Amino acid sequence: MGLRSRNDSLPDTKRFLARAKKNDRLAAWLINIGGLLVVISVIGILLLILKVAAPLFFTPDAALVSTTNLSGSAPEGKILNLGIDENLKTGFLISDQGTVTFFNPQNGAVSDTVTLSAPGDSNPGIAAITVAPDRHFDILWKDGSFSAVQIQLENNSDNQTAGQPAHEIETLTAEKRVESGPIPLLSLARFAEKDSPSRIDLLPGNRFIFSRKTTVTDLMGNETTTNTRTPFEAAIPGKITAVALDSKAEFLYAGTDTGHLLRWSLSEGESPQLLDSVQTSAKGSPVTALNLVLGDISIAVGNADGSFSTWFPASETGLGSSKVLTRIHPLTSHGSAVTAILPSPRNKSLYSLDKSGSINVNHMTSERHLLTLKGKTPLVLFAVSPRDNGLIGLDAGNRISTWQVSNPHPEISFRTLFGPVWYENYDKPEYVWQSSSANDDFEPKLSLTPLIFGTLKGTLYAMIFAIPLALFGAIYTSQFMGPKMKKIVKPGIEIMAAIPSVVIGFLAGLWLAPLLDKGIVSVLVSVIVIPLSVLLSIVCWKKFRTKPLLKKISVGYEFLLLVPALLLGIYASHALGGVMETALFAGDFKLWLFDGFGARFDQRNSIIIAFALGLAVIPLIFTMAEDALSNVPKNLSAASLAIGASRWQTAWRVVLPSALPGIFSAVMIGFGRAIGETMIVLMATGNTPIINWSIFNGFRSLSANIAVEIPEAPVFGTLYRVLFLSAVLLFIFTFIINTVAEILRQNFRKKYGRF
Repeated sequence: MGLRSRNDSLPDTKRFLARAKKNDRLAAWLINIGGLLVVISVIGILLLILKVAAPLFFTPDAALVSTTNLSGSAPEGKILNLGIDENLKTGFLISDQGTVTFFNPQNGAVSDTVTLSAPGDSNPGIAAITVAPDRHFDILWKDGSFSAVQIQLENNSDNQTAGQPAHEIETLTAEKRVESGPIPLLSLARFAEKDSPSRIDLLPGNRFIFSRKTTVTDLMGNETTTNTRTPFEAAIPGKITAVALDSKAEFLYAGTDTGHLLRWSLSEGESPQLLDSVQTSAKGSPVTALNLVLGDISIAVGNADGSFSTWFPASETGLGSSKVLTRIHPLTSHGSAVTAILPSPRNKSLYSLDKSGSINVNHMTSERHLLTLKGKTPLVLFAVSPRDNGLIGLDAGNRISTWQVSNPHPEISFRTLFGPVWYENYDKPEYVWQSSSANDDFEPKLSLTPLIFGTLKGTLYAMIFAIPLALFGAIYTSQFMGPKMKKIVKPGIEIMAAIPSVVIGFLAGLWLAPLLDKGIVSVLVSVIVIPLSVLLSIVCWKKFRTKPLLKKISVGYEFLLLVPALLLGIYASHALGGVMETALFAGDFKLWLFDGFGARFDQRNSIIIAFALGLAVIPLIFTMAEDALSNVPKNLSAASLAIGASRWQTAWRVVLPSALPGIFSAVMIGFGRAIGETMIVLMATGNTPIINWSIFNGFRSLSANIAVEIPEAPVFGTLYRVLFLSAVLLFIFTFIINTVAEILRQNFRKKYGRF
């Protein structure tokens, strides 16, 4: 058999090298394409969540739908009020002749006219009319009698097409004038209970009459009706120019031509009591319009100088003392006197009309100026649709204008998301997250600041616990532990990373939290006792390691001596905890904490999170840090040992600086893992969105808040979009962390070399 020459093998070598280069190029292309797809996917996810969150900051919009005159039998007399249905298909006008005219706002075609009757079936004409929620109108007739009616508009297009009535007028109460004397200037009725109306009459000379009808049913079913009439007077300088009454007839508000705002308590069984008299304008500008904001807690005040603001009772000291009316939210001023204020029936928005005929739309909580609406000619009257999606206005020439309003997220601004806000029933501006309530008139509190704080707080405490254990463990494992033991310890810790976070959260919330609740003093004592026991064992080891018995312990297995020290420290902490709680805290540390510092102890608190979240992060930091330390070239450590350095000096001054870029990357990746953790934080904390650094309180993080709130958030509603904005913030946090980590890692590599 002949031998192949060297020249014969050259073509095979060239083909092999060519094939290897081709495979390398193909692999490089695949890696580049894969990396590019990852980048595109991440950017795509960011754009998706941004697309959902961005509409929170879009500008509200109002489109003029129509401007028309009534065609057909136009109402006689002066138009006093008007309204429109939620579909902007049917409107109505109320004239001083007592007629209600229903019409189509699109073309002005009159569909029906109904004449209202005063008590006694007469029609003396309307002297004054005021509107309350749900199209409830209080009518004061010129003869001094009173009626309260509710106008209901049906939204069934089939009924309208068939010619059937699309409206109904219900008389809530009708009362004849019962006494002689001056005719009231204004009358307001409220129906906290349908059969028990309450009424306020404003008389000349700043005098009021408060009437209350009470119906009581005994055990036999017999009804007893009691009518009470209580006159009272506002002994103030000036003249009352505006009046407002809450829906339960518990508080009466009045504004004067000297700029004062008054508030009376109308509690049942007591005489009306004046609670507040405050000045609404520094220059004493007259109050020209009043109305309560949805929920009846805040009162909106308009002045003759165009200023516009909301007020509600707040404690002057902030300590729960007696409350006085306080100017809370200054809103966008008008160029002329405010003549009318209407609250939104859906949220805390306010519509205000000025003397020049323009309408401003503001949101009370966010203090945002949302819209300014103007007709072709100045408006004199306006009304808001029940769904807050439209508005109808009337000018001096009886021309009717209709707007379609789009205002989906008025309560959102950068200030309400990230700044302190003065909410109703609070004594000062605060950061609050409270997304829902049982009431429809609830004021949403969507501050993300407590959630951002909670995210950083939980991450910080977890890293304080995890970083020292993980890094010292990595240093010992890579530099001091015996090879055989290292093959057992390192895989064991790496397996810990595979434990599902839901399991850790379950154990922390249901097992560890009650255990720590019973022995909190022992845990606090262990922070000092366990390190001391470990240090004591190290001192003893250094002193007695030359003894024959201790010489049998091989190098790299010294850590086994720490096990008894740890057990001894745990036992000593447990024993000392009970003794110290009895001796120092009268047997109840939690009560002492509350009485002495006003701090509450929550069973699921930040200590639990430090242990649980730290346990989830330790394997990640340990593994990466140990790899970085083990990959430092052995010749460096060998050279250090050769010149007489100890193993600890070599690890601390040679190996650790060389591995610092990798160690820093491990810490930052662990930080990113902790900041985005959901299940552990969700299950092991009280999910209380508060700003408090106390280790004894819980918190709520951004990720846990998303998990808690998203199942109940209406799709594309304000809460839904705010949760997506939370996801954007988490993405930004992760991006910032990774960017800073990479910059610092590169600086460390330049300083300490490439290893």
